[in-house]
Amino acid sequence: MKERGFPQSVSEQLGYYVYTLADPVTRKVFYVGKGTGNRVFTHARAAMKRGRKDEKLATIRRILGQGKTVRHEIIRHGMTEKEAFEVESALIDILTPGRLLNKVGGHDMEQRGRMTDREICARYCAAPIRIREPALLIIVNRLWERNISPERLYEITRGNWVVGPHRERARYAFSVYKGVVREVYRIDGWRQAKARRKDQAQQNRWRFRGEIAKELQHYVGGSVESYLKPGAQSPVRYLNC
Repeated sequence: MKERGFPQSVSEQLGYYVYTLADPVTRKVFYVGKGTGNRVFTHARAAMKRGRKDEKLATIRRILGQGKTVRHEIIRHGMTEKEAFEVESALIDILTPGRLLNKVGGHDMEQRGRMTDREICARYCAAPIRIREPALLIIVNRLWERNISPERLYEITRGNWVVGPHRERARYAFSVYKGVVREVYRIDGWRQAKARRKDQAQQNRWRFRGEIAKELQHYVGGSVESYLKPGAQSPVRYLNC
């Protein structure tokens, strides 16, 4: 199929479809999309128009510059728009992270997208827990990433936070996303974060060092909603300290 698009007789029968763009040599998919008519070919046309800086378009320009054409594949067709959204989202989930150049995730991925069995249970059956240890609840909602790695979760949980001297009384840090405990760390110490600006708030930012608290894994997946006051602004809450 040439870049100019589908014949009208074909286009009329496709309905909504989900497509991929791939390197013609390696066949590595770098983009997933949905559309109707000749939507699948519009990216190559856009790449021919200089000016827009976009990693997807740059990839297409590289392929065209080699005298080749982008590999277009229609994965599913004859769908409603709602069905196309679902298929597109599932494909993006399977092919990420790190492989696609889509700027945004698929439809409703945050709520119903790819999850581990542990994440599914945390979302739908998180039981309330009562924490007795001196600890900090650290709310990581703004820094959370879907399919986050253990290393990344530790980094976003440990700091940098505006905390006072009472931090020294806390023995554990609970990483909390959407009211559910995702991991518990034993705090081995604190160090002051390097200030980017000379202001009091920046100078009071601290980060802890520690490791996963194996003795408190029974808390992971539990709900701490009862400890979270509506409207509270600080991402750090003190418990029993």
